[in-house]
Amino acid sequence: MTQISWITYIMLILASYRLTHLIVFDKITEFIRKPFVKKVKIETKDGTKTKEVPTSLFGYLLKCYWCAGIWCAIFLGGGYLLFPKAFMVIILILSIAGGQSILETFVGVNLKKVDYYADLNKKK
Repeated sequence: MTQISWITYIMLILASYRLTHLIVFDKITEFIRKPFVKKVKIETKDGTKTKEVPTSLFGYLLKCYWCAGIWCAIFLGGGYLLFPKAFMVIILILSIAGGQSILETFVGVNLKKVDYYADLNKKK
């Protein structure tokens, strides 16, 4: 096995994170998940809600963040070990997008907190 630098390892983590999120949650890949899930209505105390439920093992793998994460890590890590130059382009792009999405989430949550505390102080 080849030595992997710490920066490459972090890039692989970020790339795997972003690819997993892309497969499991993002609207752009909904067409991949759609044949393997069905929508069911669930009664809650707040009313009726619609939930997507996997219809097969493959559907479960596409809807389960932890399961998809393993396969994305195998794909990117294995691809990098077998074809480092080709996969580094994919890893670079996905890791930049992964880091950006983590920063955006952090900034977005903290901006909401700032607005919440500003509104709270106005009410006093």
